[in-house]
Amino acid sequence: MTHAPPPLAGTVVHDEVVPARAPWLHRINAGQTLRIVDLEGNQAVDFLAYSAADDAERYSAQDTIAAQGNIFLREGSVLLSNEGAAMMTVTATAVAYHDTIGGACSCESNTLRYGHHTKAQHACVENFLIANARHGRGKRDMVGNVNWFMNVPVEADGALGIVDGISAPGLHVDLRAEMDVVVVVSNCPQINNPCNGFNPTPVRMIVTE
Repeated sequence: MTHAPPPLAGTVVHDEVVPARAPWLHRINAGQTLRIVDLEGNQAVDFLAYSAADDAERYSAQDTIAAQGNIFLREGSVLLSNEGAAMMTVTATAVAYHDTIGGACSCESNTLRYGHHTKAQHACVENFLIANARHGRGKRDMVGNVNWFMNVPVEADGALGIVDGISAPGLHVDLRAEMDVVVVVSNCPQINNPCNGFNPTPVRMIVTE
């Protein structure tokens, strides 16, 4: 079953489908809203945000988690920067919660978790590096990321799991920019765990103002 997202208020200024496994970078100005649509369901979307004015200020998982007292992002959650400033607010979500601690897959972590034969497989860290290179950023600019739609439960003993997603075709999350930001996305290419249902698929990015 495909879900139809509710209409977005404002004028659409950007509308793009990001192919499976691909990176994406776009500037979102203060007051604009970014909608991410999981077109086919069960697709993780790895996400970073940098201040457009000074990219030394960027999304901070630590500050965000500490401020809200919760590791999951829900409607009303505010993404904070490493300077404690509000970057983006989750204004609506059709999914109950989103992950902040699962991190981004890499060729190295694939090798460790799934075997040396996965070393050559494309991963989210590589997508982030490809996109960030357009603005002169490199590995030192990588920080903990958000995983929209990804389901990473925490067990009673503190162990983390990566399990089937809680999304479905057409479900979405809306983010209002509280400052001018540059958003960097990896449409996760992982095929070795269930975060993408073992089948990476496209997502849609819509920006309104």
